[in-house]
Amino acid sequence: MTHFLLASTALAAAMQPQAPTTEPAVTTDGAEVQPVPSQDEEAERIFVTGHVIEDLDLLAGSTVVEGAELTRNAEPQIGDVLTRQAGVSATGFAPGASRPVLRGFSGERVRVLNDGIGSIDVANTSVDHATTIDPLSAERVEIIRGPASLLFGGQAIGGAVNVIDRRIPRTVGDEPVHFDALAGVRSADEGAMLGGALDLNLGGNWVLHGDASWTRGDDLQTGGFLVSPALRAELLEEAAEEFEEGEFEEAEELEEAANLRGELPNSGYQQWSASAGIGYVGDDLEVGFSYSIFDSDYGIPGRPGAGHHHGEEGEEEGEEEGEEEGEELVSIDLRQERWDARLKLNLDGFFESVTFRGAFADYNHIEFEGDEVGTVFNSEGIEGRVVLKQRDRDGLHGAFGAQYYYRDFEAIGPEAFLPPNKTDAYGFFALQEYQPDRLGVEGAIRVDVTEHESLGTTRDFTAWSGALGANYEATPDLTVGINGSYTQRAPSAEELFSNGPHIATQAFEIGDPDLEIESSLGGELFARYEGQDVAVSATAWASWFDDFIYEMETGEEEDELPVFQYMQQDADFWGLEVEASAIVYRGNDVRVGVDFVGDYVKAELSDGSNVPRIPPLRLLGGVSVGYSNVELRGEVEYFAEQDDVAQFELPTESFTLVNAVATWRPGGEDSETVFILQANNLFDVEARRHASFTKDFVPLAGRDIRATVRTSF
Repeated sequence: MTHFLLASTALAAAMQPQAPTTEPAVTTDGAEVQPVPSQDEEAERIFVTGHVIEDLDLLAGSTVVEGAELTRNAEPQIGDVLTRQAGVSATGFAPGASRPVLRGFSGERVRVLNDGIGSIDVANTSVDHATTIDPLSAERVEIIRGPASLLFGGQAIGGAVNVIDRRIPRTVGDEPVHFDALAGVRSADEGAMLGGALDLNLGGNWVLHGDASWTRGDDLQTGGFLVSPALRAELLEEAAEEFEEGEFEEAEELEEAANLRGELPNSGYQQWSASAGIGYVGDDLEVGFSYSIFDSDYGIPGRPGAGHHHGEEGEEEGEEEGEEEGEELVSIDLRQERWDARLKLNLDGFFESVTFRGAFADYNHIEFEGDEVGTVFNSEGIEGRVVLKQRDRDGLHGAFGAQYYYRDFEAIGPEAFLPPNKTDAYGFFALQEYQPDRLGVEGAIRVDVTEHESLGTTRDFTAWSGALGANYEATPDLTVGINGSYTQRAPSAEELFSNGPHIATQAFEIGDPDLEIESSLGGELFARYEGQDVAVSATAWASWFDDFIYEMETGEEEDELPVFQYMQQDADFWGLEVEASAIVYRGNDVRVGVDFVGDYVKAELSDGSNVPRIPPLRLLGGVSVGYSNVELRGEVEYFAEQDDVAQFELPTESFTLVNAVATWRPGGEDSETVFILQANNLFDVEARRHASFTKDFVPLAGRDIRATVRTSF
């Protein structure tokens, strides 16, 4: 039997020898199969889900990214780490700021978590704000969909991304000292990364943990023009108009902006994080604490040809000075200090255990205009959750829990587009699974109560959500299933109260304090085949929204910035995801495998227009050849043209990426040292993510050669 690899796992790991197992393992898809032979044992360890809901099967399935695959896809932001997974894209605002996009959903509809607790930053406030979870500290990353996502919030309509690390120790190793290290360089931004983690067995079930990481990059080298063909045509048209009016200097500047290529100005970044934690791991009691710092300094690429003014100030001081201010480089200096705690107590009786997780975070970032301080964002937040896991009784098991979240936010400065506000929210949830035989059933229910307060205005919301799923093992190799859900989401403070210019996004953002609860009815059909050397998975899904909340460009200008308004109307989403992998040849220590992933999303508003920033059709195919302790892989990833665009949104042309990777374990198949040499975008093509707010002037990296080493001892 083979364990189905979600196509982007570079089938390399799927074809290497591994010690045989005598019992079937529960995969992240919820099926009992033998794991595929694998050289990368760490990448192929089978997990059911994160520490928050240990030992639940997640019948609807989840995706786990770890080991060599996580090393290969290392990026400064978690959104860019996951883009090879089925149904996943990224906001890609800048190399220093990127959040995951799941099935076309982003922002408030995707929960980004650190061991079940939110990042407690202001990444949801705007797409230019970085997520304060460091991928280099991650042990693995889980993408959770289906009924289980309600454990993390009713707003997790697209799903939840849960990053697992070891900052609060949960195991006592046999070694007195354990050390992990990672180092890498890349050519596209002349970047580098370093990371290390140390675990000390103090005796008496006490473990001390420390880790640190650092990554940096200069301005990004790209393929083709910096601006998209559609934006380039607009700039050249404006240049022609300026030329006809005798404004020769302005015309030359616009032509120069239209013809920029090769290097993306002001896209460099530097990011580091560090943590210290201690934990007691006993038979009936686990308790631990950690303290961490996340620090990032990154540039915000400007829209070529765009000017920027400070409203009345620009008018008073003159057009010339306003234009000069618009040319200032914008950067963000960000820092978060965070304290985490975890307590788990094993119980007797109906409940097997109770687990508490909590975190407090103090967050600050400054948006600089050149060397001048522009706007300062401050946030303090608390999030906590308690989960009671019930003991398995005749195939029935599950969890009950409660969650609390509080945020106190303020922005100070001329571009404080979001006024001071406080959010107070709590929720209660339950998940139950029943699988006595070949039929498995999973259901969840959740209620969330949210209060937003800003400048004397208070909005209260009560949101109810529920989900039910079932899968059936038609044959030992074939499982089919269905999921249904009804979810409600309260508007965020950003969607309600935004009202002002935002230099980093170069937009005037306006919320709507009268927004109502957004509700969604969703469904999913899936089939998974797990054969001897072939695995195939296909999923069709749809979501029908009442009062869908979205941000749309209006075509108007305020303070010489385009106006983006939060609006609300019904919307329909549907999509397809297909994954397949196969081992096509074995013999004489040589293994050859192929894999494929494809996904598509269609989203329309009730007035017949398109939802903005929806990823296009994507197809990825790869071939891997393994011999002894060496693995070679080539892959081709095609993105179709996206011309189903919203009003004032520009289309994105199709492109194809060709990538190659070589993996070497010098100590053999059981070696904990791995070298990875890879080449991404071999043909240096111009590439853009349509889900990105800045895709028309922030392309993806051009040809990028990377070398990475990971070791453990």
